[in-house]
Amino acid sequence: MSTGTATGRSANADDAASGLTRFAPELDPVRLLALASVAALLGTFLSVLYRVSDVAGDVTLFLAVAAGTLVAATVVARLVPEGIAFGLAAVLLVAGAYAYVTQLPRDVAATPTLLLLVSDGIELLTGLSVLRIVNVGLWALAATPAPTFVAWYLALRRRYVASVVVGGAMLTLFILTGDASGALALLGVVAAAGVVGFGDLELRGGDLATAETVAVVLAAMVTAALLVSVVPAAGSDPLDLGTGGDDQTVESSLTTAGDSVSILGSIRLSPEVRFTVTSSEPTYWRVGSYDRYTGGGWVRTGADRSYDGRLSGPVGQSRTVRQRYTVESELQVLPAAWKPTRVEGVPVSLVELPGGGVGPDGTLSPGDTYTVESERPVASARELRESGTNYPDPIEERYTQLPSTTPDRVGERTARITANAENPYDTARVIERWLENNREYSLTVDRPRGDIADAFLFEMEQGYCTYYATTMVTMLRSQGIPARMAVGYTPGQQVAQDRWVARGLDSHAWVEVYFPDQGWVRFDPTPAAPREAAERQRVQQARQANGTTGVDTNESRNRTFTPTPTPTPDTPTPGNPNPGVTPTPTPTTPTTNGTTNGTNTTSSGPGLGDGADIASPGGGSEEGGGGIPRPTREQTALGVVVLAGVAAGVHRSGAPSWLYREVRLRYQPRTDDPARDVARAFDRLEHLGRKADAARRPGETAREFAARVGAVGVSGTPDERARRLATLHERARYGGGVTVAEADEAVALADELVSDRPPIS
Repeated sequence: MSTGTATGRSANADDAASGLTRFAPELDPVRLLALASVAALLGTFLSVLYRVSDVAGDVTLFLAVAAGTLVAATVVARLVPEGIAFGLAAVLLVAGAYAYVTQLPRDVAATPTLLLLVSDGIELLTGLSVLRIVNVGLWALAATPAPTFVAWYLALRRRYVASVVVGGAMLTLFILTGDASGALALLGVVAAAGVVGFGDLELRGGDLATAETVAVVLAAMVTAALLVSVVPAAGSDPLDLGTGGDDQTVESSLTTAGDSVSILGSIRLSPEVRFTVTSSEPTYWRVGSYDRYTGGGWVRTGADRSYDGRLSGPVGQSRTVRQRYTVESELQVLPAAWKPTRVEGVPVSLVELPGGGVGPDGTLSPGDTYTVESERPVASARELRESGTNYPDPIEERYTQLPSTTPDRVGERTARITANAENPYDTARVIERWLENNREYSLTVDRPRGDIADAFLFEMEQGYCTYYATTMVTMLRSQGIPARMAVGYTPGQQVAQDRWVARGLDSHAWVEVYFPDQGWVRFDPTPAAPREAAERQRVQQARQANGTTGVDTNESRNRTFTPTPTPTPDTPTPGNPNPGVTPTPTPTTPTTNGTTNGTNTTSSGPGLGDGADIASPGGGSEEGGGGIPRPTREQTALGVVVLAGVAAGVHRSGAPSWLYREVRLRYQPRTDDPARDVARAFDRLEHLGRKADAARRPGETAREFAARVGAVGVSGTPDERARRLATLHERARYGGGVTVAEADEAVALADELVSDRPPIS
């Protein structure tokens, strides 16, 4: 064989070995720690995208895209140079943007692509939650591949800082949009620090012993964040432990919640007057609606549009209802009867809200007035039953959405409850009545963890309007019926034939169901009587409390009318052929038993306790039953970081070895081997020598060591026990073995020597 041939084969072998080396996993533990930190950083923003995909209704495709991207990046990192890899990432980015834009609604897609993407990006950076994006599931799929590919590719190429920049940018985006929790943000910061620390250590050839220092620093970061969070006035808890919160009222959680509603635990009622309305008939004064259910709350998708002075009316027959509102305290919403078609006299500019309705682009002040003209649907029960299920595609897609993690048992129970209903209207009525009759009204509840509707349907016995409305919408959607949650105010206290006073405690949540050719129709599953009892009690308490202001207007103090009974639902009922219309109540006069204007000073609704303040503020326990809340995944991961850092710090201090030696010194477990027992007893003697600065010297025999230790005495006095123990040790090792009795003697001698040892200085 020629030398050239041999050389060529050698070169080929080297190339093959190099290829195997590139594909074989590197077992450097410090590198593994750096890559694990990168994976944790990627996991922070991918977990947000996963949640977004879950809310959109399908996580299967998202998981496939994320996993495929990571596999592709792993292969490309070992085969392709950076220039080509970045080109592939650019292709992924452009392809994702194209797929997203081409699937947008026509009116939105008409906007130039670049302008649309820039506009969306600016809105996200200024705090718009990604959950407000209409096609958010597709957006998540489009946003996943490029940053995931680049960050993991750079990490595998040992470009750790650049990897952190990419992953950190994505996490920062979700922090700005409010879609990343405090715990997730902290976990991302700790992961990024771990990438930089372990990565730099790996590039400099560091070992695990040095890596322990990085682990200690990461644990200190988490601990410092936790300590800062418990300092008074130090801000919110970055670990999101759910240990408290600001005072929460039904009103602040609903009508002034903005673009998203979080379902809370225990809550209280605000007795302050918000507005007075003069209307041709009573109804619910609607503020807005929410279409996207997240499992733990609601989001209003889509963007606000400028109000051009006219709104479309309902698709079915309607009658005109005119209202005039007088603002009594600051309002950031614009109540109006459904469905408003014209709003005039508002002193601030207006925006048209997604889902119908109008909102002020500013704050309304006391004394401000405005008028609204609304068209109220008047479909009969027969017409609603016959409206069918031919829903427009956009309505069906948007308003039947449920998170993919919604338990199947929700739909299964709903199907059983509504088994005899033959159309969507009857289905809605059956669900409405079932919730009214099978759940109690209470403002004092523990917020459950997990899906709210599932918990209210299977685990909870009581709740307030948000729980009722959320559960009914979820049940309807599980049967393919479009529904949404609406918020606003109930009619309030009637103070004249055509005038009502609405307080903060009149804020409410209800359900709107879509019927083809009829539009949105109101249903209210919350029991009216106990809710109104709670409101009356709160008003009475506020009137009796010293220093409480804003509870009444001049008209409401006269108390010549009782509060209008709640019209439920906005559909025909027996004896009331016109939907949503309640017969005018008969005027009443105050009585002498403490009941005025429907306010009984001694009554107490369900769940009101002793009536001290209806309910304590805050979110309550996250676990039903009031126990310690179970930690989230993010909190668990942060706890693991702290434990790992503590373990690393303890190991680095040498404490485990010291503790092990001290335990073995004081306690010697016995074995079935006498020679082994003797050897362990002599080891204890050697350890005593080391602690007395008389360690065994190199080449020193057991007898020489024992003679020296015995001469000075382990305890400071001459001691022959050490020499006897050395003799037994040599006999066991070199003299043919020892008996059980001699092993017992050796262990006893060691015990005595240890017990006589002076305390450690």
